[in-house]
Amino acid sequence: MVISTDNVNGLVLAASSSAFIGSSFIIKKKGLMKAGNYGTRAGSGGHSYLCEPWWWTGMIAMIVGEIANFAAYAFAPAILVTPLGALSIIFSAVLAHFILKERLHIFGVLGCVLCVVGSTTIVLHAPHERTIVSVKQVWHLATQPGFLVYAAIIFIMVTVLIFYYAPRYGHTHLIVDVGICSLMGSLTVMSVKAVGIGLKLTFEGKNQFVYFQTWFFTGVMAVCCLMQINYLNKALDTFNTAMVSPVYYVMFTSLTILASMIMFKDWDSQNGTQIATELCGFVTILSGTFLLHKTEDLGSSPSTPPLAYANSSTTQDPNLEGR
Repeated sequence: MVISTDNVNGLVLAASSSAFIGSSFIIKKKGLMKAGNYGTRAGSGGHSYLCEPWWWTGMIAMIVGEIANFAAYAFAPAILVTPLGALSIIFSAVLAHFILKERLHIFGVLGCVLCVVGSTTIVLHAPHERTIVSVKQVWHLATQPGFLVYAAIIFIMVTVLIFYYAPRYGHTHLIVDVGICSLMGSLTVMSVKAVGIGLKLTFEGKNQFVYFQTWFFTGVMAVCCLMQINYLNKALDTFNTAMVSPVYYVMFTSLTILASMIMFKDWDSQNGTQIATELCGFVTILSGTFLLHKTEDLGSSPSTPPLAYANSSTTQDPNLEGR
């Protein structure tokens, strides 16, 4: 299977991005823990972490990773770049084992291996990026009925989660804050890809910032990113990192691939065998993240289950309701 030059560039940038982002989860978590010792926890709506150097170090690492990820989307299709985020789970899980003492068992190691195998499968069978000569072409794709319906559904779901479910269940159910991050993330990637393409074309001598569409995508990207950062901080401060990272990855990747299929029609140029192989690779990655999730269960003692694990049972511990 021949991999295009653009896909190789996207692969290298995406892998580098995963290293920085995976590390940032752990560094930010350490900063949030330290900030919680002298101020209101982020999970309770506090922002004392803004005075914590560890959190800012993690934030810088995440920004560097996101810049690399941003550039990757300018070269390769989302169906290639996004699943490679599984590598960040590996970095996060390994560092959590050594730094935060969140134990990584044999199932976690096997989960890491499955993530690598699945990522490799997707890389080898990823579709080639379609040729785009202007941001106006991206705007045309984004204003097609299919994607407009998708964006409207995302907006409604995020609104309901923020104003109804987050105040009631945000502290006890991981899926609420992570769900908001993931839903907004799928729109973030589409706008990031549009802006990335605009920058790429601009550097090639075709200025795309003379079009209002480029600035519109930039605005959407900024708003979505800020919302993701806010709710990801809440999830990290309330729940265990080893659970937040894989659950966020699975939801975010699934929604992003769906959004990319609707907007950019990535699979139109591929046959059934190639699509099936990519899906198998993605399922392999999901299996790996599931094993990493189970690693957290194994690492917890029966007497002190993790908050998120306890919340998943049908009987709630009343002592946990206020956390």
